[in-house]
Amino acid sequence: MSLKHHALLLLGHVALLAGCSSPSSPPASPCAEPEVARGSRGVRCGHLVDPEGRVELLFGINARVEGLFDVTFDDGRTPLEPIPAFTLEDASRMRALGFDSLRLPINWSGLEPTDGEPFSEPYLSRLDEVVSTAAEAGLSVLVDFHQDAYSKEIGEDGAPLWAIVPAPEALLEGPLTDLEERRQSPQVLAAFSTFFGPSEAGAGLRTRYARAVAAVAARLRGRSEVVGIEAFNEPLSPSAYLDALHDEVIARVREADPERVVFFEPDALRNVFDKATLATREPWPLTAYAPHVYTLAFTGTDAQRAAITKETLRPSNEAARDEAESWRAPLVITEFGYDPDRPEFSDYIAWQLELQDDVHASSYFWLWKEQSQDSWGIHDFDPETGGWKERPEVLSALARVAPERIPGFPVRYGYDRSARRFELTFDGEPAVDAQAVLRVPPALGATNLSAACDGESVVVTREEAHAAVRLRCGGAGRHTLVLSLE
Repeated sequence: MSLKHHALLLLGHVALLAGCSSPSSPPASPCAEPEVARGSRGVRCGHLVDPEGRVELLFGINARVEGLFDVTFDDGRTPLEPIPAFTLEDASRMRALGFDSLRLPINWSGLEPTDGEPFSEPYLSRLDEVVSTAAEAGLSVLVDFHQDAYSKEIGEDGAPLWAIVPAPEALLEGPLTDLEERRQSPQVLAAFSTFFGPSEAGAGLRTRYARAVAAVAARLRGRSEVVGIEAFNEPLSPSAYLDALHDEVIARVREADPERVVFFEPDALRNVFDKATLATREPWPLTAYAPHVYTLAFTGTDAQRAAITKETLRPSNEAARDEAESWRAPLVITEFGYDPDRPEFSDYIAWQLELQDDVHASSYFWLWKEQSQDSWGIHDFDPETGGWKERPEVLSALARVAPERIPGFPVRYGYDRSARRFELTFDGEPAVDAQAVLRVPPALGATNLSAACDGESVVVTREEAHAAVRLRCGGAGRHTLVLSLE
């Protein structure tokens, strides 16, 4: 067939199609991966996706909760530290301040305190209760299998006594005034070495631990308010052995709840060096990368901290983005924070938030209430009255407009504090009809709001109880959404 003849046939075919009444093809999605089943959370093209198909950017808060953060003993030893209660008032206040998610630390020692006995039903019931309380206030929950210095028996929290191998030479108690010494103690380092190492004892402990994580996944199966399960907080292990733990935990969780997102952390030494190794293996599907970013928060001298600039903080955040991309996973910084009594606190937190926006990271601030250790967090504790008081300087530092739900995939976004102007550029997802949601914390004092989508004014619907606004902007193509505060 000649080229001319082929062209004539092609033109005739196009004309025939033009005269037909069949619908045109739907607009293409900016994401080539299959859609996540609606009604559940998932991961798509490197982003968390909410039950309506929108990209979800979490801004959460960590909270140790009484009855779940296990620091008490039944043999007469002094509890390690006081742990605050968690009420609907707490959850509602979190949501009203602009947080949309709770990172909830739980402990293996509370779930399986005795070797050979069933998982603790009272502990699981308390977990159910706290998740329900958070959900009632509009918070999602990230359930975090937490440890600090391996176990409350020799450190702060984590594994039960029966899971410490070799057996500890000395059992410790409170008050907890020596956590850093405990972290570096021979019995803590030996316990980590066994747990993550190649011995038969270590392999057995990892299997038992994975089974415990899976038991919680099974308990929470089908609860869309649970954004995910975090496999192990601040592991102290070379990456190869850490990967082996994550292989086992993720496989067990998949059996218990195939649709649950599993969050995984790098080696805890990232907190010191501000970077972790990139993935050298095939990534796990349906997972989120969950590093902590604490640049100079624990390791810096007074002079280094006084000299902090935004550029000081940039490398750790940009490295975290590179690490997440190597795992083909969403970036969720599950801990960041700083001593609120330091003079550079407000700048430090504001810069971290700006950098998190630059690298499209979800994040969880450390923390809600603390009356022990360094007393970080949003609240001051008054020992005379036993009451809590919010720190306005902390709320002010944390306040900025940010995307919560995007009906598409973000290209860039950020909030200009001086101009009080937020701008988001995103590629719309044609299959998503839900509105965009932006968080607007009350600390910004925004009396009037005006918004535009692609230069055209749009209606802004405020949700005061959630410190959020909803507006219509999306569909196929690239869009620019602007929100101005007065």
